[in-house]
Amino acid sequence: MKSTIKICLIKEGKRPIDRRVPLTPEQAAIINEKYTNVTVYFQPSDIRCFSDDEYINAGIMPMDDPSHADILLGVKEVPKEWLIEDKTYLFFSHTIKMQEYNRELLQKIIEKNITLIDYEVLTNPQGARVVAFGRWAGIVGAYNGILTYGKRYNLFELRRARDCFDLKELKSEYAKVDLPPIKIALTGGGRVSKGAMEVLNGMGIRKISPEQFLEENYDHAVYTQLSSMDYHKKKDEGLFNKTEFHNHPERYFSTFLDFTKHADLLIAGAYWDPSQPVLFKQENMLDRSFKIKVIADITCDIEGSIPSTIRPSTIDSPYYDYNQSEGMEEAPFSDEANVTVMAVDNLPCELPRDASEDFGRQLTENVIGALTKNDIDNLVVKNATITKGGKLTSRFSYLQHFVNGK
Repeated sequence: MKSTIKICLIKEGKRPIDRRVPLTPEQAAIINEKYTNVTVYFQPSDIRCFSDDEYINAGIMPMDDPSHADILLGVKEVPKEWLIEDKTYLFFSHTIKMQEYNRELLQKIIEKNITLIDYEVLTNPQGARVVAFGRWAGIVGAYNGILTYGKRYNLFELRRARDCFDLKELKSEYAKVDLPPIKIALTGGGRVSKGAMEVLNGMGIRKISPEQFLEENYDHAVYTQLSSMDYHKKKDEGLFNKTEFHNHPERYFSTFLDFTKHADLLIAGAYWDPSQPVLFKQENMLDRSFKIKVIADITCDIEGSIPSTIRPSTIDSPYYDYNQSEGMEEAPFSDEANVTVMAVDNLPCELPRDASEDFGRQLTENVIGALTKNDIDNLVVKNATITKGGKLTSRFSYLQHFVNGK
């Protein structure tokens, strides 16, 4: 083991710009103090949500050339030309699902003998992720969903989340929300949906049960949270079984159309696997009973469970209309018959300081110790290591054909 391990917070190079950081200045200082064999540095950057001066004031020294570090921490994919050989990197690589646009990145990582640890697969023994931005995707996604609905119907004006300094400032906008008696359907039961519920509850929108959503009318805005069992049924009329559903989704069909007859706004926060039934199809959206007019698709699965999510939108241009008759995109808020879509795929970037602080806390508590102790047998780190020694690790050997270009 090296006597001193140098960790460098690297500058983000992916476009569009991502202002998040893996560790805040205060968290980096805590690590330096706690671990005598570790020194955290930062590569100067003019785009971070925490300035260089904030790191320096916390006692973190700059490292202009990150090749002097042993472990390099980023957030999004590192540009291929920036990769440094023989180093250990941690970032979201977006390669484990064989994402075509990152094939060359993975090839270059292997070629340069880089040890790649992917945040997305850092999990505890129970399989739960130990570092994630999901809560913040839910918070910003739900806020944007309400904002989009307000803009579509000229009900109220909210500041964009990106224009708020932090969550506290964002919450100050909640009082401006004045909704008619609409019904909001929220899918999911994890970090994303819990983050979304923080916003809906904070705005004073009442939560009701799925049964009440389908059967009762209200004189005020309400929402319901839907888990998989609420909109899936077994083909053989048996009882819903969560384990079976995830292992054998082909045995189930979607009943989500029951909710499309009542929902005005859909906030999609549920993880979706391509082997699972879709929520609804394009032809379903043409039915007169289909009521949804605004969809905030936090999951942003392109051509996935929601047919109107035909592309990701951006923080700068967060909305577009979907013409369900033609199956094509149109200008946002251009036709009352269209469905308006908000499908920003990097939502936490709109509240980068809060999101970074939460992420860095998880990273400090659950991962840094194993990294700094050089604990190669630590399963949290080992199971998230995609490449090592110039090749894929055994757990990710299924990516070999992908790496080979097949």
